[in-house]
Amino acid sequence: MHYVEKPTKTWSVICIAVYLVGIAYMGVGTLPKDLGIWLGMCALFLLPLLICLLVPLSKWIYHRIELDAQTLRVGRERIPLVVIDPRSVQAAAGEALPGAAQRYATSLNTVDAPLPGFRAADHGNPRLVGGAWGLPMGMDSVVIGTRQGERLTIATRDRAAFLAALFHATAAPHHQL
Repeated sequence: MHYVEKPTKTWSVICIAVYLVGIAYMGVGTLPKDLGIWLGMCALFLLPLLICLLVPLSKWIYHRIELDAQTLRVGRERIPLVVIDPRSVQAAAGEALPGAAQRYATSLNTVDAPLPGFRAADHGNPRLVGGAWGLPMGMDSVVIGTRQGERLTIATRDRAAFLAALFHATAAPHHQL
C-alpha cells in the first residue's frame, strides 16, 4: 500500500506563461535597440514571478502527503500508523464534502503559528500537521484523531482518496491494538 498526493502544477504553469507572454510583448517593441532596458524589466518582473512560485513550493514542503504501510508523512512530520485511531478516519470519511465557501472559511480559521495566542491549542482547535502555520486558501482539510486523543488537521488535495487510503492502511491487521 502506497499513496502519494501529487501537487498540481496549474498555478506554476499559469504564472510562468503570464511572465513569458509579458516579456515577449515588451520585447516586440523594444528589441533590439533597447536590449538593456528589456533585460532590466525582465529581471524586475522576475521578482513577482518568484514570489508567486513560492506558493506551490510551500504547499509541497508543508502539505505533501505520503502514506506507506507503516507511516503517514505530512510535510515535515512522520506519524506512525499505529498511533492513528481508525475510528476517527472512518468518521472523517463519513462527513459530507465541504463546498468551496466552507473550504475558504476553514482555511481562514485554521492558524497554528508558534506565537502566543495563535497556536491552535490556544483556541481548542486541532493541531495543523506538516509544519505550516496555516491552511492554504481554499484547500480541503480533514480532522483525524490519535489513539491518545490528540486531534490533527491535515490539508489534502483529494479528501476521498486520502481518507480511503488512510482507512485501508489503519484497518490492516498489523495496525490493530
